[in-house]
Amino acid sequence: MSEAIIHTTDATFDSDITQAGIPVMVDFWAPWCAPCRTMGKTLDEVAPDYRDKVRILKVNVDENPEVAGRFGIQSIPTLLFYTAGEPIGQIPGALPQEALREILDRHAQGKLGEGASRE
Repeated sequence: MSEAIIHTTDATFDSDITQAGIPVMVDFWAPWCAPCRTMGKTLDEVAPDYRDKVRILKVNVDENPEVAGRFGIQSIPTLLFYTAGEPIGQIPGALPQEALREILDRHAQGKLGEGASRE
């Protein structure tokens, strides 16, 4: 796994978000979820390119049910996006690398806004 990805927990989630100092993306996942494993590989590949632009966090929903419940995570993988400690959007489902890079580029530039939500 990439060193540019931080595994966060119920206990550290809030501080990991608020102390980031840069935009944050959180991947809610579980090890038994095949699409989550695919998304994890994609994140491992792209995370080093965003190390100083977007903080990438991962939350294992099986080990951290409090955070997952607080945000109503019902399907995984789900990506949540934060700016200045506030959630600004989410995307359910795995993304191909090109789409993820486009979203992370926009997020790093502060241009994600409503484009982060996918119904």
